[in-house]
Amino acid sequence: MTSAASATHRGRVLIIAGSDSGGGAGIQADIKAVTALGGYAATAITALTAQDTRTVHDIHEVPAAFIALQLRVVLQDIGADAIKTGMLHRADIIEAVVDALDQYAPHVPLVVDPVMVAKGGASLLQPSAAEALRTRLIPRATLITPNLPEAEVLSGLKIAGEADMPAAAERLLQFGPQAVLLKGGHLPGDLLVDLLRDARGSQRFTDTRIDTTSTHGTGCTLASAIATGLAFGLSLRDAVAQARAYVRKAIETAPGFGHGHGPLNHAHTVRRPG
Repeated sequence: MTSAASATHRGRVLIIAGSDSGGGAGIQADIKAVTALGGYAATAITALTAQDTRTVHDIHEVPAAFIALQLRVVLQDIGADAIKTGMLHRADIIEAVVDALDQYAPHVPLVVDPVMVAKGGASLLQPSAAEALRTRLIPRATLITPNLPEAEVLSGLKIAGEADMPAAAERLLQFGPQAVLLKGGHLPGDLLVDLLRDARGSQRFTDTRIDTTSTHGTGCTLASAIATGLAFGLSLRDAVAQARAYVRKAIETAPGFGHGHGPLNHAHTVRRPG
């Protein structure tokens, strides 16, 4: 990062998402990722979940007006160099978030992780919220980061293999975001393929699959890591490449906690004492 970029992009990331009491996903994962990559994380919490590595046991609602207030006070005081959204499970929350961003952060890069289902299978998006996500939030996004099941719901297209990914990414791009990162981790096989599609064309990212159950919060972590890169002035493609490398190392060095899909090692960039 150049000194000129440092003066303009200070690494402030505002995260709008739900809380995960288990610490592996949601706001907790987001804060860890942003901090580990040298950024400053501020938050607007959209829901409280009683959650562990196996499932979401319950959700405690946060009123949309209070979410909007969190956004207003943070943006008016601290500001943001990038914004990331995660769990926005009700249509009124999506409406409140979009209205607040339009008013207080109209030109700040926005990474939208269209969270629909938790790793354990629990639904995190009410059916009425899907249309608001598609028509209100996605069109103003710098980047959306759907996995394949999310992309199928949003695009209406079946993605049975890598050959189907370009058409789905193109359909999602037609909804208005500047770019789409279609994550291919749900496809079978030892090769993992993610497809980045924007106005410049497509870029294919590949990795070999890691045999592990420690994948809780990978989507949250990746989106927040990309937002951090953007907050420091990286290009979108460089931010995606950096974030993917960070997440891969976090999976490889995962601590092995819990009895379900375990959390990542978000702190692998941090030197431990001793």
